Amino acid sequence: MIEIIRKTDIDFMGLRKITIVVSGVLLLLGFTAVYHLVTGSANLGIDFAGGTAVQIKFEKPVKLQQVRDVLEAGGIKDFDLQDFPTVNKVLIRIKKSQEKLGGLSEQIVTTLRNGFKDNTLTVDSTTEIGPKVGAKLRRDAIWAIVLATIFILIYIAWRFQFRFGVGATAATFHDVLVVLGLFDLMGKEINLILVSALLTIAGYSLTDTVVVFDRIRENLRFITKEPVEQVINKSINEVLSRTIITSLTTLLAAGALYFFGGEVIHDFALAMILGIAVGTYSSVFVASPIVLLWKKDGSLTARKKG
Repeated sequence: MIEIIRKTDIDFMGLRKITIVVSGVLLLLGFTAVYHLVTGSANLGIDFAGGTAVQIKFEKPVKLQQVRDVLEAGGIKDFDLQDFPTVNKVLIRIKKSQEKLGGLSEQIVTTLRNGFKDNTLTVDSTTEIGPKVGAKLRRDAIWAIVLATIFILIYIAWRFQFRFGVGATAATFHDVLVVLGLFDLMGKEINLILVSALLTIAGYSLTDTVVVFDRIRENLRFITKEPVEQVINKSINEVLSRTIITSLTTLLAAGALYFFGGEVIHDFALAMILGIAVGTYSSVFVASPIVLLWKKDGSLTARKKG
């Protein structure tokens, strides 16, 4: 009803050589992160590395530094703390590579009770994951992402054409790898929460790509006397307004989760913000150029004029 973004005539395909270089650098970060993930040298959460997580609820408010001092005085080292001040809760996470983790959670609780004798505490939850289980979860997470992208290829190839399926799959892999690479670069913890965010990003990227592909397919069917490059540019410009508005709306929701959602979903929201930006970029500059280069007969050459 209200035309926020007026008609555009941007030569997106003319920028593809530049964006190939940009995507190449971003993908290098992604492959580096995969290497770190496979070798276990990334900043893995206890889901993948193994360890103990204990969530404690205090009767009275406590400061993280107080909890830190008590744990260190009790001989507990190499732990991460996360507080939930509105509900007087503290999450203690310790990564351990030992095969046996039994007794560590009890040691944490006992140490805190001795250090906060005037502040009653209760154990909300305890999670103990051995390194073998963590390694299995790590493998399963990788397979989940790989299988998701394979089924995306199959669906788009059936829904459109094989070349569209290749473009959508490449864009999805691109988005997942880029977000994973950025998280690894920032030193963020890689855990099951991030995996769920990556699968969500894959779905979002596919949805945005399908919108662009649907318009490209429609225009290719009816505009037969113009070069494919011009048809793709025309198609992207026609859906650009919809793409930008959808992305901005989703970014607002993800931004609200990031700034006001609390520490628990902070990394998930950050991954979504990055994924929305990268997914919008890849629909235009990764998926569409592949359709341009890949003819129906499978050769990587665009259709000539006429």
